[in-house]
Amino acid sequence: MVTHLNASRDTTSISDRTPDKTPVTSRTYFVRLLYMMLPLVPLPLGLRPSDSPALRVTADLRITGDTDAAAALTALISARTGVEPAGSEGGTAVIDLRREPGGTAESYRITVDAASARITAPDAAGLFYAVQTLGQLITRDDAGFTIPAVEIADAPRFAYRGVMLDVARHFFPVDVVRDYIDRAASLKFNALHLHLSDDQGWRIHLDSRPKLTEQASGSAVGGDAGGFYSKADYRRIVDYAAERHMIVVPEIDVPGHTHAVSLAYPELTEAPVLSPHVLEIVASHGGAAPVTGEPYTGMAVGFSSLRIHDEATYDFLADVFGELAGMTPGPYLHIGGDEALGTAPDDFATFIARATAIVADLGKTPIAWHEAGAAPGIDPSTVGQYWGFRVPTDGMDEKARTFVRNDAGLILSPADAVYLDMKETADSPLGLTWANGPTSVERAYSWDPAEVIDGVGEEDILGVEAPLWSETIRTPEDIDRMAFPRLAAAAEAAWSPREGDLRSWESFRVRVGGLAPLWAGLGIAYHPSVEIPWRSE
Repeated sequence: MVTHLNASRDTTSISDRTPDKTPVTSRTYFVRLLYMMLPLVPLPLGLRPSDSPALRVTADLRITGDTDAAAALTALISARTGVEPAGSEGGTAVIDLRREPGGTAESYRITVDAASARITAPDAAGLFYAVQTLGQLITRDDAGFTIPAVEIADAPRFAYRGVMLDVARHFFPVDVVRDYIDRAASLKFNALHLHLSDDQGWRIHLDSRPKLTEQASGSAVGGDAGGFYSKADYRRIVDYAAERHMIVVPEIDVPGHTHAVSLAYPELTEAPVLSPHVLEIVASHGGAAPVTGEPYTGMAVGFSSLRIHDEATYDFLADVFGELAGMTPGPYLHIGGDEALGTAPDDFATFIARATAIVADLGKTPIAWHEAGAAPGIDPSTVGQYWGFRVPTDGMDEKARTFVRNDAGLILSPADAVYLDMKETADSPLGLTWANGPTSVERAYSWDPAEVIDGVGEEDILGVEAPLWSETIRTPEDIDRMAFPRLAAAAEAAWSPREGDLRSWESFRVRVGGLAPLWAGLGIAYHPSVEIPWRSE
């Protein structure tokens, strides 16, 4: 069983301890209706309504217990309602947040009645996720804001619940990344994958290889301005994520997607391979074909490669991965490995074996896109990330099964479900359509990680990740429009239990529609999809 991040994926025990002692699948019709009425996303493992009146959210509300969780809840209540709670002293009604031993990692319990709310969790992450759930529960009536009287017992389905932000095709400054961390954490994601390098630009300063940012960071798709993170910037991102119980997974995409490297260290790279595929993309999306020594601002992929048989290449990797490992407290380093069409298959296999070994020798767990599973010498600790379709094509599934045979596990990112950069409808102003056409909210929701690849079951899956590539994404508003509400669908695939009729598209669309007032209060410029019955105050 995959156990990275030290988080248990066995939710049976928490289900057995739901407040009425019955499994989720035997809930009454009333509870099903309650689930749909309450804007809870991702769907919790167990919920039971109470006969008590609701807890009123007023300035007299007192928040006690864990100081970090209390501060997060205070800020969330203020953003949602405009009410400033009394703090830890004074006030009549109480919300108490406590860490208590027992239960699985990241799990929590909530009990609400008219006088109080009690939240317990075995760890700080569980308390943080409970706070997010409590914020979703806040509703408005004629007299103000309330939290309904309920009992919730919750725990995640998968240990790894990730979002990816591509800062290479278009660069986003630290404050935008931090906002995306906040948005993702509110849906119980716990990993931020940063795509830090590609043909269009290099985005992280490294003392060992300063030319990368001096000469290869200034460009972006469409000729837009580039940029990069200083080491202090990167530390700010890592620290901010950690405060919200997220790790950062940095990606340096090799051996392909390396045209930017050629601007700084041309001796390490091959000339662009202008295949018919590359020229077709250039013709479709505009811009010029890649030229040696010139910044690339188009959208084509698969034309670049490092020099596989030059030892200087592996010295370069040792410098880059070594310095990045020292900057990254999380367990993972992502080496890319996708779309290396400019690299011969035997050379690709040689490269992947050596690159993953370098990362493993640094004490980190390598992650690679599923194409790397074709390399027989890949380091066995390497986690695979599957970006193929919900129904695999072209042998993508067999490459992905390599990581399962190695007992390293898979991250599921099916492009026609959770690639947030796909158009939602054919007339969407942003996004692409190569992943089986537009991805509606319903399609983003209607899949299950354990049903994508034959022979890959629940125990083989590390988790789910929703990537947002930025070829057409330029602004924070673009990020919000493309991510919301489809990111919520990915959150439910990553967190919520698989079984039972409570996990349904009809339930989800009603529940996510109820989040509109909360998202507005948090400043999220979500796309008001016509698939969703959005609720106003």
